[in-house]
Amino acid sequence: MRVMGDQEKSNPTSLDMLTQLVTDEISRPTPAAANVVAEAIRQQLGSGVAAILFYGSCLRTGEIENGVLDFYALVDSYRAVFSSRVLAGLNALLPPNVFYIEVPCDGKIIRAKYAVISTGQFAYAVSLRSVHTGIWARFCQPVLLVYSRDESVRPAVVHALEEAILTMVLRAVALLPVETGKEPVRPDALWHCGLQATYRAELRPENPATITGLYQAAPERYQRVAYAALRELERHGLLELHGNEDRLSVILPASRRKTLRRDWRVRSVLAKGLYAVRLLKSAFTFSDWLPYSLWKLERHTGVRIELTEHQRRAPLIWGWPVILKLLWQRALR
Repeated sequence: MRVMGDQEKSNPTSLDMLTQLVTDEISRPTPAAANVVAEAIRQQLGSGVAAILFYGSCLRTGEIENGVLDFYALVDSYRAVFSSRVLAGLNALLPPNVFYIEVPCDGKIIRAKYAVISTGQFAYAVSLRSVHTGIWARFCQPVLLVYSRDESVRPAVVHALEEAILTMVLRAVALLPVETGKEPVRPDALWHCGLQATYRAELRPENPATITGLYQAAPERYQRVAYAALRELERHGLLELHGNEDRLSVILPASRRKTLRRDWRVRSVLAKGLYAVRLLKSAFTFSDWLPYSLWKLERHTGVRIELTEHQRRAPLIWGWPVILKLLWQRALR
């Protein structure tokens, strides 16, 4: 999405605002437990790991011990980190592969899951062209860079996270129920609209209260990021802005808004299909996924499901009644 024009060259401070916001955010101190898990992930995957990102609800709430930490491992190639050609092929065909891990830390067990995706596919997944709505919906939110192989990796990570933010903000502007340009943009409405639409494209959409909670966890952050992204989109010629941050109106040409909305409807359907296929793929690639999903279901709903010995040993043969129930409860994600 980045196109360097004459206006951008003449105003580097303004251009760098979003970059600086993202760079500062990913460089914040990392919880010790997250560092321990990241090191365990790196040991499992080897030298092909370029970067590891920590994101999600545990980062947002600080609930490290009682939750499941979420990570993304960005890798050079799948053959560099998987000895199995099947795993490498599935990851390339339908990224990411997701794995569950438990790591001891200070006498406690830290639960985590990590997704594996190549740096190239990650860069595409956060772009405006991507069907992977779940990826750019998550990485427009706060993220920590807990591991980078060397300093050359950091700029690529920052750029990808900027793209996720720009993709979210542009699509959210197009999806706002009110006609843009008629009244000032409210950052909370902008983010709520965008996040609600992207999570709705999954088989387990978040409820409105959860989405509101995402914004309320860091409202000033989301406001700064939104305004920086809108200024960046204006420089790209994708929209027009009037006023200042107190009363900033956005004008999106009717033809572009119509195109973006039509494009979103198509991508939303495709995203749901991809999400369903990835759920099925997780049965083969996500070790201990059935006990993990049951634990997660109990934690969120209080519903406890006991597995039989046959179901524990061969979930894909005997576990279908449980799997169907989990899908119905939307516990698999």
